[in-house]
Amino acid sequence: MKWDWSAVNAFMPHFWDGLEVTLQALALGSLLSFALGLVWALLMTPTLPHARTHSRGWYPLVRWPVGVVTEFVRNTPLLVQLFFLFYVLPEWGLTFSALATGVFAIGLHYSTYTMQVYRAGIEAVPAGQWEAATALNLPRRRTWTAVILPQAIRRVIPALGNYVISMLKDTPMLMVITVLEMLGQARLYSQQHFQFTEPLTVIGVAFILISYLASLLLRALERRLVR
Repeated sequence: MKWDWSAVNAFMPHFWDGLEVTLQALALGSLLSFALGLVWALLMTPTLPHARTHSRGWYPLVRWPVGVVTEFVRNTPLLVQLFFLFYVLPEWGLTFSALATGVFAIGLHYSTYTMQVYRAGIEAVPAGQWEAATALNLPRRRTWTAVILPQAIRRVIPALGNYVISMLKDTPMLMVITVLEMLGQARLYSQQHFQFTEPLTVIGVAFILISYLASLLLRALERRLVR
């Protein structure tokens, strides 16, 4: 089989459409997973410095359902969640666009992982920081926003970056709910024109390049935060 550059040129308009959808899903899914993961982490994390290793969270009645929900989501395949949200929820009157459903599914799924990352970062903040905030009589919100979270998030940037790359590699799953991201566009083009090598190769190279650029950006961000 010979490499056909004309097939590459013909596929490129479809590639750019798929790339736009992939980047949208990645950016919005990442923002949702980071924000929702932080919410889960705060609900599962002690609010009193002296109770950091013994507290059950803000309230046992809050911590228990949050723990059940996050464990269920984390232990359920993303593919199953996509099918449920896109094909089952409409039976109950909840209908969303395919892209919105995919973004929500990815964000929700990965929020259960970023939650653990945030919790590790919060636990890594020295106890003296909590004690200093208490000694200064800082309000609870000020303690979290000005003292604890800035230090915790700085520590977990590399781990969060790894999940961004994982989310990128999971975006092809959106194809099962009719979202034509990069791989979906390549698959559709290949079936229509019976040319598989060129579109799939372009997609593979694109994933490598995007992942590499994301790694470089995250390293630069990490160095900047360290300074």
